[in-house]
Amino acid sequence: MSYAPVPSRKSLSEHLVRTRIAGDVATPRENNRSHYRKLADGDRYFWFGLEFGDRWTDEEAVLRVMAERCGVVADPAHRAGQDTIDPALTIGALDRAAAKLRKAADGGQRVLFATGHPGGLLDVHRRVAAALRAAGATVVVIPGGLSADDGGVFQFCDVAMLERGATLWHTHSPAPMAAILDALEAQGEPLPDLVFADHGWAGHAAQRGLEAVGFADCNDPALFLAEAEDTLSVAIPLDDHVTDPRFYDPLTAYLLDAAGLAPQS
Repeated sequence: MSYAPVPSRKSLSEHLVRTRIAGDVATPRENNRSHYRKLADGDRYFWFGLEFGDRWTDEEAVLRVMAERCGVVADPAHRAGQDTIDPALTIGALDRAAAKLRKAADGGQRVLFATGHPGGLLDVHRRVAAALRAAGATVVVIPGGLSADDGGVFQFCDVAMLERGATLWHTHSPAPMAAILDALEAQGEPLPDLVFADHGWAGHAAQRGLEAVGFADCNDPALFLAEAEDTLSVAIPLDDHVTDPRFYDPLTAYLLDAAGLAPQS
């Protein structure tokens, strides 16, 4: 199977903006501000398995972090209309994630892959898992028979996901990751050295003290706050469900090349 060629930083930035993975994204400002407010109000659905206590009760403080780390419009008076993700921040985060992947490959680490956005990001995770295995890392195999949130927790193409009624499920919940980590501990298996994930899968892993890298959208502030607190290693800002999952191919190619994991022709 052929994939997109490795883009330069400039061409990747242009691609991210053109496909609305970054730049003027589809998620409206109203939705972003609503999520920031709910997180600040203590709605744990928006905490993604992290524990913030009373540290982020000010919506404007959340907004400041999101402007700094995701690139949303910094003006607190901007409450409706277009919002943004800065493609330079996306690429910078990809570079930091690549360093974690290189370390995992060099050290033969155990890496767990998981996604709450299978419709958009499954192939990104799958390709990174395949490249890491080829480079000498171990992809963690999750225990069988797990369940969470009225669904099954299973692994497909090396990536853990939630399944309900023969459908791969979009979920922000930390419960599936908790089920995996609890089962590994119960079986006496070592926990992952690195978790490469998104949503509550990444948040819960980070809260458990594991090194975690997570993709996050501009309406999902929890992972960016966790990165600001040094709980999460890297939060990668992007629209996590654009119209065509193939739009993520150049991003994946850049990530693998930056990590020294690109397939050799």
